[in-house]
Amino acid sequence: MELLQLHYFIEVARTEHMTEAAHKLHVTQSSLSKTIRRLEEDVGMPLFDRNNRRLKLNEFGLLFLRRAEKALFELEQGKREVRDLADREPDTLKLVVTAASTLPSLLGEFRKRMPEIQFHVERLTARETEERLRRGEADFGLSSPLACGGGIGCEVVHIDPIVAAIPSEHPLARNPILSLAEFREEWLIGVKKGYGTRNLIDNAALRYGFSPHYVYEGDEPSRLISLVEAGIGIAFIPATAKEERSGVRYIALKEKELSRQIALS
Repeated sequence: MELLQLHYFIEVARTEHMTEAAHKLHVTQSSLSKTIRRLEEDVGMPLFDRNNRRLKLNEFGLLFLRRAEKALFELEQGKREVRDLADREPDTLKLVVTAASTLPSLLGEFRKRMPEIQFHVERLTARETEERLRRGEADFGLSSPLACGGGIGCEVVHIDPIVAAIPSEHPLARNPILSLAEFREEWLIGVKKGYGTRNLIDNAALRYGFSPHYVYEGDEPSRLISLVEAGIGIAFIPATAKEERSGVRYIALKEKELSRQIALS
């Protein structure tokens, strides 16, 4: 089925006269008749009752006419929206994030690929990120945990394993890999409850039958590594948040499920 067939069909349906429709469309009557015949073959039903050169839409034609007019209207709307978008001044892309550790590389690559697009980034909680997206006050969200459903689509763009940041002089720092169960008696430093990484660790610890012992809880994840280096305790952080410090060793965890999914919403 071709777009031209729909245009021709609608004009014939409006005039119900082949000669008059051909005149308005600036085509020959024979060409118009062949086009309508091919359309009816594609549809699988006759769309007109014929009486010499007079045509009358039948019940199939009336049904198909409504759909054809709607389809052409949608196409015209699409063309208009594309033209409007092409003529519009570039807007600022609004991005809200809960997971900031992946931002430098992502935004750096974005700036290289699309230097003409301006962007504004704001760090929020998971709930605030979801609310901004639902209200249409942000274009995209970069979040962990995922903000999906209820009209928000998302795609996982990065899997970020959790690692243990341990003071370099601590006995556990000599191991190449550790299980979470081995931290049962350790002093931990971490972010407050509600953060994705904190929830992952606490829930996994409960499966091992213990509650982590936190000596520090804060809302600034970037401060944790400094506290580890000072010997205050051990921190569990996403691998993307690692900082090279002489007083800190990063040890992988055996539990593969201890990783966070970062999604673009």
